[in-house]
Order: sequence, then structure tokens, then C-alpha cells
Amino acid sequence: MVLNWIWIGLLAVAFLMAVARSIFQGDLSIWSEIINSSFSQAAFAFEISLGLTGVLTLWLGIMKIGEKGGVIDFFARLINPFFSRLFPGIPKGHPAMGAIFMNISANMLGLDNAATPMGLRAMQEMQTLNNEKERATDAMIMFLVLNSSGLCLIPISVMMYRAQGGAANPTDVFLPILIATAIATLAGLIALCLKQRIRMDGVIWSWLGGIALIVAAVVWFFSQLPADKVELYSTFAANLILFSIIIAFLAAGVRRRINVYDAFIEGAKEGFKTAVTIIPYLVAILVAIGMFRASGALDAFTAWVESGLLFMGIDADWVGALPTMLMKPLSGSGSCALMLDVMKANGADAFVSRVAAAVRGSTDTTFYILAVYFGSVGVYKTRYAAGYAIFADVVGAVAAVVVSYFFFH
Repeated sequence: MVLNWIWIGLLAVAFLMAVARSIFQGDLSIWSEIINSSFSQAAFAFEISLGLTGVLTLWLGIMKIGEKGGVIDFFARLINPFFSRLFPGIPKGHPAMGAIFMNISANMLGLDNAATPMGLRAMQEMQTLNNEKERATDAMIMFLVLNSSGLCLIPISVMMYRAQGGAANPTDVFLPILIATAIATLAGLIALCLKQRIRMDGVIWSWLGGIALIVAAVVWFFSQLPADKVELYSTFAANLILFSIIIAFLAAGVRRRINVYDAFIEGAKEGFKTAVTIIPYLVAILVAIGMFRASGALDAFTAWVESGLLFMGIDADWVGALPTMLMKPLSGSGSCALMLDVMKANGADAFVSRVAAAVRGSTDTTFYILAVYFGSVGVYKTRYAAGYAIFADVVGAVAAVVVSYFFFH
């Protein structure tokens, strides 16, 4: 229901903004810009789905090998003490647990292309336990919010964009992003535990403490490296782990004497079907976002916030990153474009450019995740998923700004 009203709201605001610009500014071309944006965004949604087809085909094929080789069951048993508390509606040893673990692990390593197929597999497994197929379960919502908060130990893409933008030290946002995304994940997790009345016992706190230690260890390790080595080592570690997972899945399949190739083809076919299923959901959300942005509503809100802060005597050096902040939950490519635009206009090493990069990496793309994951299993009653995901987004964005002031201002 929340997603329904957000979608309507984006289109309604775009329309009202276009009316206002036509009446008060005489800008009649705005209507063409908005409609052209709707066409281009619809085409872009199809391109995304087409691009996902190959990735989904590959990784759902690999996941099928892991499933038949017993690897997914192994991971399910490994994390069962923790996940059985966060996802009480999923039975012990269910394949969904292993798929959830693999998805979250891939997200933590910044491996988006691997994380999405694993996440879709987790949703499909959880849907088998859903008695109301069109309505999101508590477990699905917990999974979606954890994805949206986007705990990422290695923000490879942001560092790469900063390098391309000519930053003197592209990795200087590494620690601010890590701190902000950890805060966002913790806030989203605790808020949902309260909402779903999940008891925060010793097991949950010990696992959270372990994750905090891992984050601290990563912070310490990369803080000891020379600046020019951070991106090299982080990229190497992520890709090494990813390739090792593939080899481990193959080895497990051989050990169990399954036909590894046939298992891959079986899973790959599922990937193709899933990619086709999500097209309508992507078109719906991306067209609304494109029309909202083309109307000028995003730029108008940013200008209004900056004026308000200056009037109250509050520092507004970060406001140039606000469009990136607002676009991040709506569109990954859109927020990336806005971040690059800030870097181009102010220089990659300007304070506002660093804030934009930290915000870009602090959380994941909420509405893309909601559209793709819920759309893949035909769930349209998302309940409170969007609200809590946006809460995590806000916390992550605020944390990114505050931490950026601490590191760079």
C-alpha cells in the first residue's frame, strides 16, 4: 500500500510541478520533457531487465549447483542460530536461509551482480512458505530492509567513479561509507525487530557484535594501507572471494557426483524466466521516477532546503549532495549521475563531492529492490516494507553527512 501511494505521489507531484511551471514561468516545453522522460525510462527499464538476464542466468545456474551440492544447506545450518531469530517464519534448514546468507554476503563485498540473483532466489524460496502469495511476509520484509540498508564492506563502484572523476585519493570515502552503511543496517534491523516483536536476545547481540568486529577489522586493515593500494586490495579481495565461491560450488557438486552442467542449465532457465517477470515492475517505478525528476521537482526541493538552512544560519555546504541523497532510494543510475554531476561541477575532491560519494554508498536503491524482488514473486501488497526501508535510507544518509563533516570538513 505504501509503495502504491509513493508511486501515485511521484506522478502527481510531477504533474503539479509541470502545471506550475507552465502557468508561472511560461515553460510549455516541460510537458515534452516529462513525456520524453517516460519513454526513455520505459526503454531503460527494459535494458536493465535485458542486462540482468545474463547475470541472472549465470548466477542462478551457479546457485542450483550449490543447492544440489549441499552448499546452500551448509550455509543455512551455519547461520541458523542468528537467522532463525530474525526470520522466525522460515523453518530450520530451509533453502531460503542459505540463499539469504549468500545474498547478504555478496552485498557486503559490493558484488551487486552476484547479490541480485541470490536475493531473487531467496525471495522465491520464501514465497514457497507464503500462504497469501500476493502479500509480503514478515521474513520478506526483514530481508528487503536488510538489502535496502545495504551493509557494504567494500564499496568498489563508488571508489571507481571517484577515480574516473580525477580524485587525488579515490578511496578517501571508504571509511565514511563503511561507518554510514553499518549505522543504516543496524537502525533498520533494530527498528524491524521492534515492529515484528522479535526478542533481541544474547544470540542476536553476539552476532551483531561479531559483525561489528568484522567492520572494525576492515576499518583497521584498510586504514593501515597506502591510499593508492586500498582500491587495488579491496577489488582483489572481493573478486577472489567470488571466484572461490564458484569453485567451491563446483567442487561440492563433483563431490556429490551430480551432473554439474545439467544442474547449471536447470538453474539458468529459472534466471531467464525471472528476468522477464520483473519487467512490468521496473517500468512502473522507473517511469514515475523519471517523470518526477524531469518535472524539476527534485531541483526545486533542493533549492528550498538550501534557502531554509541559510536563513536559519545553519551550514549548507552539504546541500549540493541533497539531489544524490533524494535520488538514491529511487534510482541507482540516477543517483550515480547526480553524484558525477556534483563532482564535475565542484571538483572530485571538493567537500560536497565527497559527501555525495558517501551518501551514494551509504545505502542501496530501495525502490529498485522493492520492484525487482517483490515483482519476481508477484507480491504487490508490500505492507510496511517501503516505510522501514526508507527509514534505513534516511538514517544512512544523515550518518553519511555527519561522518563526512568529521572526516573532511
